[in-house]
Amino acid sequence: MTDYMAQISLRDPSNKEKYIGTDENWDKAEKAIIEAAGKKGLKTVVELGEAAFYGPKLDFMVKDAIGRKWQLGTIQVDYNLPERFQLEFTDADGSKQRPVMIHRAPFGSIERFTAVVLEHTAGHLPLWLAPDQVKILPVSEKYADYAEKVCNLLNNCEIRASVDSRNETLGKRIREISLLRVPVLLIVGEKELAEGTVSVRKEGADQGSMNVEQFKDWFKANVAEELA
Repeated sequence: MTDYMAQISLRDPSNKEKYIGTDENWDKAEKAIIEAAGKKGLKTVVELGEAAFYGPKLDFMVKDAIGRKWQLGTIQVDYNLPERFQLEFTDADGSKQRPVMIHRAPFGSIERFTAVVLEHTAGHLPLWLAPDQVKILPVSEKYADYAEKVCNLLNNCEIRASVDSRNETLGKRIREISLLRVPVLLIVGEKELAEGTVSVRKEGADQGSMNVEQFKDWFKANVAEELA
């Protein structure tokens, strides 16, 4: 998600009574947040009247896949609440100083962030983030024990895997799991049991046959590539 604007939210100078604190503190805080955004080279827009009652904000307005704007992360500079709560610290020279309080919410509410990401990606989350990373499908009940063994090996390596051994056709299970956006499917049957392997599919594309150790290496390489 790269289409975003940093909104510098300042107080409304025509309606100062809705804010707490002195003009001096407000001028200092607004200047600080504007300078910080400039030093970071952020693309910004200034909005008057959008500040919190105690200080200015830097709000990150993110556009989703269909062009709607959402306020996610926010950073707020607060010179006023430390005075109200009489906060202080001892400086290196032994003197008492008033701190600056920074309110920071990297994602806004986690529920809003999750909803925006799900809609933006149409549920196709990256492998590292997907709640169900791997689904193991035995082609029949005869191979359910082998599927469970593979599942336990993956779970012990902190790979989020589970088995779907429902009494449904393999094709139906694949279709339903694909709709749930599980990124990796492992198919196990007679050949895989005999050879100690799994047949790997990632987002519908065949990745070939691998033994469990090879699959773990392949999985970790894919995660590392996503996070690079």
